[in-house]
Amino acid sequence: MHIETERKFLVESDAFKNEAVRSYRITQGYIAHEAGRTVRVRIRGEQGFLTIKGPSSDGISRFEWEKEIPLEDARDLMTLCQGGFIDKTRYIIPAGERYFEVDEFYGDDAPLVMAEIELGSPDEPFARPAWLGKEVTGDRRFYNSYLLAHPFREWGSL
Repeated sequence: MHIETERKFLVESDAFKNEAVRSYRITQGYIAHEAGRTVRVRIRGEQGFLTIKGPSSDGISRFEWEKEIPLEDARDLMTLCQGGFIDKTRYIIPAGERYFEVDEFYGDDAPLVMAEIELGSPDEPFARPAWLGKEVTGDRRFYNSYLLAHPFREWGSL
């Protein structure tokens, strides 16, 4: 069992793009999402993935199971998804021994840009780049599954 420990932040500028070592487009949908549990289908470039995530008790760590699946299977599973799709570009930015994944959202979630970093423990120190903004770890409004039902464009303000 893999426990994912990550912290999430808003991004204050597009300066992160100058630090990115790669990027790729992601489309994802949810077969199920309730009470913090999700079953997600993702197409990343030409790869498909199926992911199951459990609820978080502390807002930072939760069970995650992810497997690569054939692209055609991912496309087929997308037809089972509820409530639309998340469309974003993910940028990978090195941060010491770790890296930030910065997501630039499109469609109804534009102009939202968020960064997350996966850590070995909730209190692991990490360098904070100048473009990193307010921490939103544990704020369920910033979960992709929440954004499907409540698009960022409709929020009005943070």
